[in-house]
Amino acid sequence: MNFDIQSPVEKEVTSKLLRSEEVLLVPMNNSRVFSDRGGDTGMEDDETLQDNGAQRPWEKRKTFRRTELRRTLGERHVNMIAFSSTIGIGLFLQSGKIMYLIGPGGAVLAYLFMGTLLWSANASLGEMTAVFPVKGPIIDFPSRYLDEGVGFAVGWMAWFAYINLTATEVSAVASLFKFKFEPEYLASFSYPQETLQWTFGLNTNPAVWVGMMLLAILAINLLPVRAYGEIEYVCGCIKLIVIVGIIMMNTIINANNTRTNGTSHFQLYQLPWGFFSNQTVTDPSGGRTYTFTGGTGRLVGMWSAMNTIFFSLQGFFTVSVTAAENKHVERDEAIKLATRKVSLRVILLYVLVVFTVGLNVPYNDKNLQDQTISSIRRGQNSPIIIACIRNGIVGWPHFFNAFYIFSAFSCGVNGLFIASRLLHALASIRNVWPNTGWGANIKARLERTSSKGVPVNAVFVSWLFGLLGFLAVKPSPARILGRMAIFSTCSMLIVYACVAISFLYFKTRTINGDPDEGVLVSTPEGQFLNRNASDYPYKSHLQWLRSAYALFGCCLLIIFIGWRAFLNPFSHADFLAAYLSVPIFIIIVALYHLKDESEWYPWTWGRRVTMDIGNPVSTQEKDPEKRKGRFHRVDRERWWAWENVVEIGRWIWVWMK
Repeated sequence: MNFDIQSPVEKEVTSKLLRSEEVLLVPMNNSRVFSDRGGDTGMEDDETLQDNGAQRPWEKRKTFRRTELRRTLGERHVNMIAFSSTIGIGLFLQSGKIMYLIGPGGAVLAYLFMGTLLWSANASLGEMTAVFPVKGPIIDFPSRYLDEGVGFAVGWMAWFAYINLTATEVSAVASLFKFKFEPEYLASFSYPQETLQWTFGLNTNPAVWVGMMLLAILAINLLPVRAYGEIEYVCGCIKLIVIVGIIMMNTIINANNTRTNGTSHFQLYQLPWGFFSNQTVTDPSGGRTYTFTGGTGRLVGMWSAMNTIFFSLQGFFTVSVTAAENKHVERDEAIKLATRKVSLRVILLYVLVVFTVGLNVPYNDKNLQDQTISSIRRGQNSPIIIACIRNGIVGWPHFFNAFYIFSAFSCGVNGLFIASRLLHALASIRNVWPNTGWGANIKARLERTSSKGVPVNAVFVSWLFGLLGFLAVKPSPARILGRMAIFSTCSMLIVYACVAISFLYFKTRTINGDPDEGVLVSTPEGQFLNRNASDYPYKSHLQWLRSAYALFGCCLLIIFIGWRAFLNPFSHADFLAAYLSVPIFIIIVALYHLKDESEWYPWTWGRRVTMDIGNPVSTQEKDPEKRKGRFHRVDRERWWAWENVVEIGRWIWVWMK
């Protein structure tokens, strides 16, 4: 016989609570609780709901605590978030400095070299993330395959680099509002307007723009990740359309000038200008100018250009950072496709923009000249806007400067997103933080997520460091921000190098087995990942060689990143900005080991690695010919059969979206 002792009011309350997201019914002996939306909810045994004689079913014995992210991002979101995070001030403002340092042809080569270097490192991380779509892959894989202390240090280095990226983009926005061309410069090209400036921007305190942008960046990052993904999808599409328009505009300008003046299309790539610049001028300390000519000038110019380019392309890793919030990883193969698409799109568009702009703007233009080690440029220093000025185009300079503000803002949003996810992943490392006291409290707060899966506390803490953008209010602190950019560049070079080494160790746990076997196979030597398996998520040919190439390039860049600090007089501040991240990295690794090692002598410590390859992901599609991103002919008898036309359209859409 069944007796119902609940009143109608109690029944209604119980029904509502059981339907809400706050309540999860679990077995009493379960050590962890997993939500129906995927991921660990972070609720322990003593946090589960209890129903005994002293407690009603709708009452909780302990406060519910969520710690996991939500898998709500689709393939198109991941594609555009990764693309948008690499399109900030670097392409539009710093490209002019690159052209001045090494010439238009040298700038194209520098972008190609750095693009392939970062592509190689990104593909290494992409393959590991496609097989294991974990939270914080930048931290997890060095911890698994290199050393736990290295993984912990890599996480903090990457976190600082991305919060600095946010501050830099915000400070660039403040600088962009001070848009003004000198009347003499406009008159030298017979520009139709006597003045070209933003009066409201010149008359407004930069702190206003910095504050507004920081608040908007925080608000967007506090939205559910699906809403954030939709916003960045729109931003990425706008950036893509405008960049294609910039390439077309410069091509048309060059064709029109060639037809009108009878000059060569590549006049500015030839003497008296040239493929490379004929000299490299630098003034590292602001008091003494150094001029390098010939082969030495090209070498130091190329080296300085590559270091500047690297800061612009830090967002390559965004694809892997989104893995923990990416739904349908097995079905959509989003990690593989996004890794390849972002690399191809960014390299191709960067190179085409620099190449076409170089057809219309000489590298020695007055507004391109920049002899400092690191600085934040303004709209009047953009080669794209200068191309409009030199050809008498009215109106578009205002549009492009506004677009630069939009791009820098969007890149700042992405920088905070990545930084918050890295901090959340660092807080999830179990054996580092104290078990009790203030350390455990900080860890618990940083690890906590909202009901929508947003790590609110990690977002807010990372955002606080974005307040460094207020250094742009005055010129002298802005130079400090430039030095911080160099510091973050060296930090990310260390991160990329560690990822490349991690993949080389990861490769030792793989074999090229039978395609009909599974992803995880057992051999007499142990378990290995079968990279030839038909459902292996992501395989790049000769990836070990590309990883070695990325490792070698990153190490060289780290060694010579601060060469200008050694020019007389020696600059202590620039030397520290360039190389301080190296001892900091070593100290963090040492501190991680000291907490468990019995001796203080580093040479007695061993590597702490798991080399774990358990629970890999496999794709739903087992036929290699039908995998996403590959063109599959349905009708092999006729090329232009209707089924093949439909398949061609589907294949193009996969690579375009």
